[in-house]
Amino acid sequence: MSLSGNLRSRWLDFLITDGEKEDRDRDSEFIIYPEDTRTKLMHNWEEGWNILTDTFDKLKSNDLEKTITIRKEIHTVPLAIQRSLAHTTYHIGQIMYLCRLIKSGEWKWLTIPPGMSNNFNNDMKDRNSNA
Repeated sequence: MSLSGNLRSRWLDFLITDGEKEDRDRDSEFIIYPEDTRTKLMHNWEEGWNILTDTFDKLKSNDLEKTITIRKEIHTVPLAIQRSLAHTTYHIGQIMYLCRLIKSGEWKWLTIPPGMSNNFNNDMKDRNSNA
């Protein structure tokens, strides 16, 4: 649950409160409890992403000139956004790698499958030359 907890903590009241919320128990987020069902984990995942997208929807261009704090450390808004999204994508990559290992031969690639780069590049070249 640590990714959803991180998203909630960083993006809830983004411009108003510290990015490490006082009610967050980060260390417990790394423990899988019996009540952590797929349904509960997916709910938390969606909630974290909804908080992030709601915050992005509310940001104004002049907000990019402001500063916020994360664990009392001052960050510009663009730096906080970059830091959070880099952190989040790192963990998503970990999740995708584990899924690929678990699903092995059943895995459906989200990008160009290994060994298919030349085919893809040729298809794109053909498609764009006919446009």
